[in-house]
Amino acid sequence: MTKITFYTHGGIYYGFEEVGHTGYGESGDDVLCAALSAMTMLIINAAEVAYESEADYRIDENTADISLILRGALPGYEQDERRQYALSGLIKAYYYQLMDLTEEYYDYLEVEVEERRPDAD
Repeated sequence: MTKITFYTHGGIYYGFEEVGHTGYGESGDDVLCAALSAMTMLIINAAEVAYESEADYRIDENTADISLILRGALPGYEQDERRQYALSGLIKAYYYQLMDLTEEYYDYLEVEVEERRPDAD
């Protein structure tokens, strides 16, 4: 099972952590795991390239665990409010996409939201 914990501060989504293999398929053929990886890389690339914002991420090649923090989604880290909103929106959209996926893949995904101060990361 993959557990995805989303981080919010003051209701603003700014990061997440994915831990564990989904177990939906064999390693290398797990379409659910591949979907999570693709969506995560889309968020990282969009933040860094499209929004020119720093994406603080870690990908463990051995465990497939991933963490991502977009501090630019938070006031005090990014001056442009539209960029803050866009960055937070990327993370929030991923949250809602995963909530849809958990309806069908509830044995393979666990999603939660944690209120967390950004300086704790």
